[in-house]
Amino acid sequence: MSTKAHGILPEPDPLDYTVEVFSPRDKKGNGKEPPPSYAPAPWPTMEEAAYHGLAGDVVSTILPHTEADPVALLLQFLVSFGNVVGRGRYYLAEQTRHYGNLFAVPVGDTSKARKGTSADRVHPIFGEADPTWYVNCVKSGMVSGEGIIFHVRDEIYAMRKGEMELTDPGVADKRLLLQEHEFFRVLAAMKREGNALSPLIRDAWDGRWRLETLAKNSPNKATNACVSIVAHITVEELRSALDETAMANGFANRFLFACVKRSKELPFGAALSPETIKRLGATTQAAILPAQRDDVIGMSKPAQVLWREVYSALSRGGEGLLAHITSRAEAQTVRLALIYALLDQAEAIDVAHLEAALAVWKYCEASARYIFGDSLGDREADLILQTLRQNANGMIRREIFRLFGNHVSSGTVTRALGYLLRTGKVRNESQPTSGRPREVWFAV
Repeated sequence: MSTKAHGILPEPDPLDYTVEVFSPRDKKGNGKEPPPSYAPAPWPTMEEAAYHGLAGDVVSTILPHTEADPVALLLQFLVSFGNVVGRGRYYLAEQTRHYGNLFAVPVGDTSKARKGTSADRVHPIFGEADPTWYVNCVKSGMVSGEGIIFHVRDEIYAMRKGEMELTDPGVADKRLLLQEHEFFRVLAAMKREGNALSPLIRDAWDGRWRLETLAKNSPNKATNACVSIVAHITVEELRSALDETAMANGFANRFLFACVKRSKELPFGAALSPETIKRLGATTQAAILPAQRDDVIGMSKPAQVLWREVYSALSRGGEGLLAHITSRAEAQTVRLALIYALLDQAEAIDVAHLEAALAVWKYCEASARYIFGDSLGDREADLILQTLRQNANGMIRREIFRLFGNHVSSGTVTRALGYLLRTGKVRNESQPTSGRPREVWFAV
């Protein structure tokens, strides 16, 4: 379905990058801590295929009346639909069930990106399609793993006078969409000692049958919960907050990061008419009901052919921050394809659904490249690489060591240089002198 037919606007121009030069730290460790090194990348462009079917209809209907980015509207609708469906139909990869629960992060400038506006425009449609979900299952305030479990907790029984007695009826509806307008606070909370937010979020994305923590003062657990997330953050906050741990433990690669900006200036944006909301709500409801069946959905034979063609590229690994963040490409794509198929009320994932999913994934991958560039996610390696790029004549090891004010070990510098060498970011050569040859390092 054409984006022109949907009225989708061209993507805005990319943001300008300004590179600040940081001086080496002095012997006392003073000086400004450098940010990771980023190589400019173009602003991503969403392919027309992403606006397939009902999702495209929703975006094209809302877009003329809002300043929100069409990408933000699309992701908000896909994530919301996947959560409303819950643990219904699923795609089976070996023995792993992939449900429609997605974690998406629109990334852009503060209020100017209109990130939060997308939820305000999409959720009324689901208020019409599933009022119970709209009222009870959309929450915010991720501060702990125990807090997430509380909102989808099972009933609790305790021994009273020799008999088991129900002390907490729990939550019957196990669907939960966490709508976070300040994802930076979530990432900060994760870094507090003893906070179980990160492992709980990872288990929730995986669709674990049981969610629980080992906290002694929290008896709550949740079975068969469906947790989805839409969280907002700025580019600068995301770059500074995602640390090596979030990269290495698989937290970051469970999220779809998408660059968003204000689509246009619209001083007098308008709400959709009640009739339009009712129409879109009824169409969405018609897709929800069959999607809530508890059974597997496969791929059509033409879709299987396409999946074989793209699978190798999707599953290709690599090193560096970008490679880690995009390392769940296959799983993210198949979940997106599942949602597109369910929106079409299809009995199998077909080529159009897979092409739509691939378009969304490509956009998210390009967004991650735009946001993180070729940063390795390693503080020492990124500082060395950035400095070498500013020194065309290269640097000897002693000069590199001084970048850290002599506050890191020679082993740390050697490890960082080895990492850069292994990833093809730098090269070294031996240059003759009047005495011993010297080792000089250059950025590639």
